[in-house]
Amino acid sequence: MRLMIVEDNRTNLLVLKGIVQKFPDCEVEAYLDPLEAIAKAEAEVYDLILVDYLMPELDGRTFIARLRAREEYKQVPIVMITADGNRQTRIDSIAAGATDFLNKPVDPVELRARLGNLLLMRRQQRSLENRAELLADEVARATRDLAATQEEMIWRLSRALEYRDSETGEHTRRVATVSRMIAEELGLGKKAAHTIYLATPLHDIGKVAIPDAILSKPGRLTADEITEMRTHVAIGENILSDGATELVRKANTIAATHHERWDGTGYPRGLKGEAIPIEGRITAVADVFDALCSARPYKHAWSMAEARAEIQRNAGSQFDPACVAAFEMRWPDIVALYGELPAAAAAQPYAISA
Repeated sequence: MRLMIVEDNRTNLLVLKGIVQKFPDCEVEAYLDPLEAIAKAEAEVYDLILVDYLMPELDGRTFIARLRAREEYKQVPIVMITADGNRQTRIDSIAAGATDFLNKPVDPVELRARLGNLLLMRRQQRSLENRAELLADEVARATRDLAATQEEMIWRLSRALEYRDSETGEHTRRVATVSRMIAEELGLGKKAAHTIYLATPLHDIGKVAIPDAILSKPGRLTADEITEMRTHVAIGENILSDGATELVRKANTIAATHHERWDGTGYPRGLKGEAIPIEGRITAVADVFDALCSARPYKHAWSMAEARAEIQRNAGSQFDPACVAAFEMRWPDIVALYGELPAAAAAQPYAISA
């Protein structure tokens, strides 16, 4: 425990220090100059302070008030030593933050008793502070572990989906990364953008219930097959419904709305404009762009330039113009993400229903 004594009378200071330093496990520092003492106390935290009332340049009441204004001294015991028996002096000192008083001349027995109680209180305070810090560390660690577990499960589920769909793990990660870029550019904040990044890989989770003959069909789908393919949205929404975490709830929103269109002609609900949740609008741009750039059983891969032009062309009809603008702002990052893709064949019309 660290104790400070501030007393401008050298004899009184030596007497006080001689009494106080007998407390076990205590380090005592004594100061004649209150300005030097306040500078030291503001630079380092002490566990108990004794301060004289009448001192040159800085009186005890002002000394205490300055320390109490600092967060680290809100709970530290500060004892006022005074020969002034005036009632108003004590009231003013209490208002400034004095914990206790000692009258001059100081009674050594009373001093040891009062300081002993205050030191015990301070030790208990520090014990509670340490326990609170330990608990906060444990909560933070548990939160990090939970977040890591959620992330791992998301990517493992998306990997499982790869075995049912013709898409690859790189498709899933690219869509997630581009979605995060768009979210960041829209100013949603890093936390929200990261949540979207983690939720996006499950946007097509409903495809686990779609027959292989439809998922892997090399040609265009029939009208009935398109209808069945579109059920993956409702299936995915149902799989992710009633989520207990923000991440699962975001994934549910994305799964349910990433095929809606800005002009209201999308599915399954025909939502229009800002009635479509922002997560769904963001994912729609990232998902379609990557689908255009990727080879599928029913189409060749488009070049990045062709896919970009298609996204631009559909701003205001299929896509939220703000999301397309954000996509454009991050184009250099998107090019770096995709790197060298396989040479693209001539562009073919995009089968939006897939």
